[in-house]
Amino acid sequence: MIDREPIKFAAHLIQGEEKISIEAKYASKFSLLIRFLNGHKADPGSEFSKLVFSKNGEEIKIGPCQYITEPKKNGYQGRIVFSQDVYDLNSLFFEDKLEKLQAEFFNLPLILAHKDDIEKCFREYTANLNYDLNVYKNLFDCLDARYADEPEVIKQHVQDAIIETEGRKFMTFLDEKLEEFEDIIINYSKKDHERHGYYLRKQLWTFIMCSPFMTRTNLKPRGYSGDSVMMKMIYDNKYEGNSTFGKLMHKHPSEHPAAQAVRNRRDIITKMLSKVKSTDMKTSSKKIKVLSVACGPAFEIQDVLTTAEDCSRFHFTLLDQDATALSEAASQLTQLEKKLGTKIEVEFLNESVRTMLTTPKLDKMWGQFDYIYSMGLFDYLTTPVAKAVIEKLYQTLNIGGKMAIGNFHISNPSRFYMEYWLDWVLYYRTEHEFIDLLKNVPSAGTKVLFEDTGSQMFLQVRKYDN
Repeated sequence: MIDREPIKFAAHLIQGEEKISIEAKYASKFSLLIRFLNGHKADPGSEFSKLVFSKNGEEIKIGPCQYITEPKKNGYQGRIVFSQDVYDLNSLFFEDKLEKLQAEFFNLPLILAHKDDIEKCFREYTANLNYDLNVYKNLFDCLDARYADEPEVIKQHVQDAIIETEGRKFMTFLDEKLEEFEDIIINYSKKDHERHGYYLRKQLWTFIMCSPFMTRTNLKPRGYSGDSVMMKMIYDNKYEGNSTFGKLMHKHPSEHPAAQAVRNRRDIITKMLSKVKSTDMKTSSKKIKVLSVACGPAFEIQDVLTTAEDCSRFHFTLLDQDATALSEAASQLTQLEKKLGTKIEVEFLNESVRTMLTTPKLDKMWGQFDYIYSMGLFDYLTTPVAKAVIEKLYQTLNIGGKMAIGNFHISNPSRFYMEYWLDWVLYYRTEHEFIDLLKNVPSAGTKVLFEDTGSQMFLQVRKYDN
């Protein structure tokens, strides 16, 4: 498992004119465990005007805060919690951002005024859709209530029947409403899309929160939409939720072309790696070194490694900035090892795009690879950053090695559904723009292929000797 190191640090609390020395430890998103030093004690509920400590050479002052006693934990006497401005300590210690929980309220007047710039036809569309969704939700909820006391197996059978009849009609209704709204927004600018998407989400928030899929993309608990939990939801493609209406709202986006493209790209990578394996087995006894960039939970590896012999052919390096995703990948690979009765050679790199861009000789740090792939990273990179990253990755490719980089195409039919309903915004590219990322690398042979929906491209690259 890949865990964060516990954060411990020296600090002091300010109470009037007095400085009180303490040792503090990160305990939770909004609290710190503390131990008073130099024999100092404090009464339960004691108030302090500031907590002061150093981080990365900078003095941080936050507060006011309050002392809460609790049974001693490893020598710590209690916790400090904030009594006015509530600071997000997870962001402070793990993301180097000082954020207040109440920060959104600072912009409240601007947010409330947001509705004044919404086009009349879009406002009417959203109001009508709000009404329609309320009617549908009420109908499905009433049906749920009627069979709520049935045995579990009967409840499931009845719900399945409702989903396959009226539920599928409701999903067709959603398709029609999406077509209608895309006709309205067709000529909107980027700013218009952002403004109207925000308005639509606020108006339909209750319905969005019924869907586990939409809830996660909107709330972004790990700071980005396409995290490993989202990937599992897309791969599973099931009806999930606490009600019939919730299950339908969850399933609808997971059936859309963009979600199918995500499932298709997993198959594409599996086939590419299987082809590399079969080709390499004829020419070399060395292990095939593979780097997966922004690997997430790396579910595709279990599609590639189906036998103990497969495991003997590969050495995987899995890179992601999300330590939780790497832990999930490690866990599923451990299960695969048990299933196949063999060891899988794998390294885990908890690194970011920043590391790639600031490391002069990336190949010296990570080594050289026969195959590099990245399915979703480039959807989140601006063109200058994408160009720099792909050139850096190319440096780590062996001569004759191959690279496959995924990116959603500009024509993705799910684009505005994703942006407006899911708050899932990507950087889209054309084939020419995609190939152009490697225009400064003359020894690269490139071509673009599409998965079956046409939503997602893969830039295939081969490294030739200069």
